[in-house]
Amino acid sequence: MSKKILVVGSSGQIGTELVIELRNRFGRDAVIASDIRSSGDPMVEPFEQLDIMNGDQLNKIVKQHGITEVYLLAALLSATAEQKPQLAWDLNMQGLFNVLNLAKDGVIEKVFWPSSIAVFGPSTPKINTPQVTIMEPTTVYGISKLAGERWCDYYARKYDVDVRSLRYPGLISYKSLPGGGTTDYAVDIFYSAKKREKFTCFLKKDTALPMMYMEDAIRATIDLMEAPKENVLIRSSYNIAGMTFTPEEIYAVIINSVPDFEIEYKPDFRQEIASSWPASIDDSRASKDWGWQAKHDLNSLAQIMLDNVSV
Repeated sequence: MSKKILVVGSSGQIGTELVIELRNRFGRDAVIASDIRSSGDPMVEPFEQLDIMNGDQLNKIVKQHGITEVYLLAALLSATAEQKPQLAWDLNMQGLFNVLNLAKDGVIEKVFWPSSIAVFGPSTPKINTPQVTIMEPTTVYGISKLAGERWCDYYARKYDVDVRSLRYPGLISYKSLPGGGTTDYAVDIFYSAKKREKFTCFLKKDTALPMMYMEDAIRATIDLMEAPKENVLIRSSYNIAGMTFTPEEIYAVIINSVPDFEIEYKPDFRQEIASSWPASIDDSRASKDWGWQAKHDLNSLAQIMLDNVSV
């Protein structure tokens, strides 16, 4: 049976680039993009408009296209979820159940669902946060992601569902805009630098957070999904790491190329969210189980962003 992939949430920061890479690898017709809003872009075809909370609509699209794998990316991210907690919980949970149940019933073969460093909380060790550790998230987004991890593990153990997951750090890309996350400053700062505008950072200058260039995140996602089933030993979600930096450190790298660039710090409600998250991540289990290794560091990331961000 040939691979047929459905990407749910294809218009988001991850989905935009994931669809492109999946089509590069498996062919355009093998990858169906979908989102709650119509794309209006013929380049995105094949495309299906889909509300992931509508199980009947999802089931119809899956059967119509003979879908074998679902990448479920639709979610409300950390900062947005704090403004709309009930919607965030409903979307993040109901969408996951709809997809997991299709896999449980044998309609699809494999599921990817993204988790996040938001599953960790203030009581979690902040430096080289282990794969298995204390997890007491204090945000709506983190609570829903931790619940989702436990449900993924449950479906894998109880029903042998082949579900795979990564705990994404902050993701940085010039190809698509971020979608309301606490780490968004690390993308926005490059747009201000290119415009020669003073950048107002909503985090304190010494707030260290795990980050990753999107190209690494996309590669990790597909590599995990393509790994032999027997190598995927963690069914909740794998830690993955790219780099760690503070707003002050990324600014210092940028001014090497844009000497007159200015920054000011005005922490807002997102500071409390960021302060509850790890500063660095131990991803040795992902490396051991399926060969994960990041390629980009802060210097290469900054150069790529400055070269490619268009304003």
